[in-house]
Amino acid sequence: MFEFSYGEMVEDSPQVLRERERGAMTRGIEMLRKAQESGPSSRDAIDALHYLRQLWTIFLDDMREPHNELPNALKAGIVSIGIWVMKQIDRVRKGELTDLTTLIEINEIVRDGLA
Repeated sequence: MFEFSYGEMVEDSPQVLRERERGAMTRGIEMLRKAQESGPSSRDAIDALHYLRQLWTIFLDDMREPHNELPNALKAGIVSIGIWVMKQIDRVRKGELTDLTTLIEINEIVRDGLA
């Protein structure tokens, strides 16, 4: 799904890295919007949720890396959001959640914070 490994991304400048993260988030948000239109059981939803899970797994894994120099409070916030996103993905997959609006909005807030 990704054309490059995260390790390759961190070798780039912080500005390039943020732009790539922002692009990946934008793609996920667009996929979620399409899934919202198609319904929570649609192929679009399955693809969007899979992509989002992969993306947030990368973000969460990066919070544990020694090279990550983000402040601890920011890392903790990202981890909290990531855990929430993962739980929401599980709720959609179980049929407990059908409206993706909040999931879309939270990801937009995170993406916009990467600017």
